[in-house]
Amino acid sequence: MSSSSDPTTTTATTTSKHETAVVLPANLHARPAGQLARAAAGFTSAIQLEYADRTVNPTGVLAVMGLGATAGSTVTVRAEGHDAEQAVTALAQILAVAE
Repeated sequence: MSSSSDPTTTTATTTSKHETAVVLPANLHARPAGQLARAAAGFTSAIQLEYADRTVNPTGVLAVMGLGATAGSTVTVRAEGHDAEQAVTALAQILAVAE
């Protein structure tokens, strides 16, 4: 006879997905790429940048620069996780004011 009196604890986790598109005011060069990488590293959500059918993880400066996004082009920011909304908002803000 097997008796199991250990209660099973279930922890509810809330993950969300967010996405926004940003038209770049300037080319995506080293300075904004570095700002994006530093900001993205501060979030736990899985974040992606998409441009011209390419998708990269924005925590790497070279990956962001490798997108080759130029002024007037549209970059999409996606995130999935606990802080996805904050991540998308923060990265979109950096892209929107890139110089």
